[in-house]
Amino acid sequence: MKHFLSILTVLLLVSCAPIYVNYDYEEATDFSKYKTYQYFGDMETGLSQLDTKRLLDVLDKKLQENGFTISETPDVLIDIKSVEFRNAQRETIGVGVGGGGGNVGGGVSIGLPIGQNAMSREIVFDFVDASNKQLFWQAKSESSFKPRATPTKREERFAAIVDKVFKAFPPKRR
Repeated sequence: MKHFLSILTVLLLVSCAPIYVNYDYEEATDFSKYKTYQYFGDMETGLSQLDTKRLLDVLDKKLQENGFTISETPDVLIDIKSVEFRNAQRETIGVGVGGGGGNVGGGVSIGLPIGQNAMSREIVFDFVDASNKQLFWQAKSESSFKPRATPTKREERFAAIVDKVFKAFPPKRR
C-alpha cells in the first residue's frame, strides 16, 4: 500500500507540470499610460498557425480583462517568440552490485534511464512602447509541452501560461 501511495503521489506531481516565469521591465516605465495594443505585423511566434491563433485568442481575452483594447494606433506593440526543446533525462533507476567481507568491500552501480525526455516550450512575451520602439516589459515562460495534445488541452495549457505570465502585470511599484 505504501508503494502505491508513493507512485500515486509522484504521478500527481508530474501531471501538474509547473509553469516557470521570469520577468524583466524598465523600472522608470509608467504602466498606467498604456491602454491599447497591437501585435507586430511580422511576428513569427515559432508556433503552428493553429497554436498561434489559440495563444493570441487567450492573450486578447486576458489583456481585455486587464483593461486593454486592441487598436490600429496602439500604445503597446506585442511580440511573441517561442522555442521547443527536450529536457535532459532525469529519471533513472539505480542498479548496484556490492560485496565485501572482512575489511574488504567493493561495489558497482549504474543508472538506467526510464521514460523519454520531456518536451518543454519557452514562450517570450515582449511589450514595446509604440511611440519610441523601446522594450519596457518582458516575460519568459517555460513549461512542459505535449506535441500530441488535443486542441482543447493545448488551449487550456496556453490559458494557464497566460494567466501565470500576467499575474505580475503590471509590476508593482516598490
